[in-house]
Amino acid sequence: MRSAFDILADYERRSLAHKVQLPAREMSPDMWRGVGYRIGDRRLVSDFREVVEIVPMPPVTPVPGAQPWLLGVGNLRGNLFPVVDLKLFLQGERTEFQEGQRVLIMRQQGGDVALTIDELYGQRGFMPDQRIAAGDLAAGRFGHFVEYGFHGEDGHDWAVFSLSVLSRTPEFRQAAAA
Repeated sequence: MRSAFDILADYERRSLAHKVQLPAREMSPDMWRGVGYRIGDRRLVSDFREVVEIVPMPPVTPVPGAQPWLLGVGNLRGNLFPVVDLKLFLQGERTEFQEGQRVLIMRQQGGDVALTIDELYGQRGFMPDQRIAAGDLAAGRFGHFVEYGFHGEDGHDWAVFSLSVLSRTPEFRQAAAA
């Protein structure tokens, strides 16, 4: 009779012998990779290099005299940072907060900033042949932040939203109410 350890060791040996290989397309160095999320009805992706972290919505302390889209100041592991309602900033509509709400943390000159999103889709990867012109993806206030997009294998068009351009936008940097 085999021991429980021997059975588990056999399972491990057999599972390692049948490693599943990723398709070549998914391992391609040409693949563009980013974080997928939704603002309103728009599917956006931002480059991994622009997203520092994704965390649950922190408790927010309001800041008097700030723009309506600046929700206040949050605290993550002892670091204070502004929390911005990205949907309100871009579309003039307040984000409806839900249980388990996530925020994207981006770095800007002077420190990190948390951006609220409506939904997080996680990692997305696109091949160069999936790249499309911005067209309608850059309509309205998104035009300043979207240069191009991708047509995903899921059938959806994804606008590449530049967080670095957002962080350099004078209106975004001036959070004090006029």
